[in-house]
Amino acid sequence: MWDNIIGRLPDKLILVCTLLTFIVPYIFYKINQKLHQNGDPPWKKKV
Repeated sequence: MWDNIIGRLPDKLILVCTLLTFIVPYIFYKINQKLHQNGDPPWKKKV
């Protein structure tokens, strides 16, 4: 089944989707870190 699906997708699309599966969560992680760094109260920040 996977061979049939992968065989129909262009090679460039597979590469782009693979990169996006790593880049998009990493961007959300970094944004979340910045929000916590700037928005958390002092008692909640790590020392």
